[in-house]
Amino acid sequence: MRALATWSMRRALLVVLSVLAAAAVLPVASARADGSVCSSRLGAASVGAPGRLDAWRAEVRARTAVFERLPRKGKRPSRWLAPKDASWLLVLTRPRVAIARCWLRLRLRWRPNHAAGWVNAAKLFVERTPWRIDVSRRRRALTLVRAGERVRAIRAVVGKPSTPTPGGLFAVVRAVRWRPDDFLGSWVLALTGHSDVLRRYDGGNGTIGIHGRGGGSLLDPLGSARSHGCIRLSNHAIDWLVHRIGGSRLPGTPVTIR
Repeated sequence: MRALATWSMRRALLVVLSVLAAAAVLPVASARADGSVCSSRLGAASVGAPGRLDAWRAEVRARTAVFERLPRKGKRPSRWLAPKDASWLLVLTRPRVAIARCWLRLRLRWRPNHAAGWVNAAKLFVERTPWRIDVSRRRRALTLVRAGERVRAIRAVVGKPSTPTPGGLFAVVRAVRWRPDDFLGSWVLALTGHSDVLRRYDGGNGTIGIHGRGGGSLLDPLGSARSHGCIRLSNHAIDWLVHRIGGSRLPGTPVTIR
């Protein structure tokens, strides 16, 4: 009787160990499957969230669905994204797999300022960028960073107390050459961010940007807090910034405002 009880206990223990072993293997197999799905789409590159040394930007190559959360089968998109909306966007996290496809989470150019969505990686082209732009509202300065090393700090005009420059992680949407003697100066770098106070301004939807200075904007000295939320640089400084990174490589560059 004792021998039968001992054998039953051994059988029960073997079953438990088999279940635990299978459970331990399944996540690894799943992770490998996820990795193979995304590596076939993105290659061997370790695409991920913006870090100290680099970030990833994604070119939108075709009209594609955007999902607030990783999609499930039959899930409808929250909206659609086309190249005309933004040519390049900032990648926010590592790729994930859902419904047998690889997905990337991108910073979107719409309100609210933390807007983000999952996009099918098959509709994107990704590349690494070593560039980052840091803006300090307290010091009223912009700093260009490359691969974690500070390249240059530049005095700036930031938002006044009644229309402050919003804080957060944004990205450049596009770089537009402008008129040096105009209020916006020689270049306008539109960002994904928007004013927290102004819903509309000067015909737009309250989008903030980094731009030069000309005409009436010269009345506000560098190092002051007098804008409607934008970051203003001297024309000389923004010309240098655009040419240092490259106008075509600026979209998708991370911009951190503190």
